[in-house]
Amino acid sequence: MIVRRDQKLRLISAVPLFQACSQAELARIASIAEQVELPRGEVVFREGEPGDDFYVLVKGTADVRTRKRHVRSLRAGDFAGEIALLLDASRTATVTTTSPVTALHVTRKGFSALMDVSPKIQQKILLALAQRVAPTSL
Repeated sequence: MIVRRDQKLRLISAVPLFQACSQAELARIASIAEQVELPRGEVVFREGEPGDDFYVLVKGTADVRTRKRHVRSLRAGDFAGEIALLLDASRTATVTTTSPVTALHVTRKGFSALMDVSPKIQQKILLALAQRVAPTSL
């Protein structure tokens, strides 16, 4: 399966971190997202390990577990790891595929390079991040 450009844009635009971005900005983000194929049973990332990439599921399913407890299931359109694009921190959950998965994959390195050359995207993402944490702040 080859993910079409319009499908990439639609999936990327559904990620809350990117919702304030224009179509042109979303296209720039989508351009750094590489399609990957993951087999059933693949550990995409493990709780406690360093994180430096982000995934959007195009097709397939995955389970999210924290402290070995099932938290939720991911399916097409769902995503995981977006904070790892911005922050050098340990993963807060383990994600394992439960079927073959087609996903979009973005690395922190590629994302950081894009932020360096696009301050408008950077500003919108920082605002989205601030809005995300504001309700839990004092």
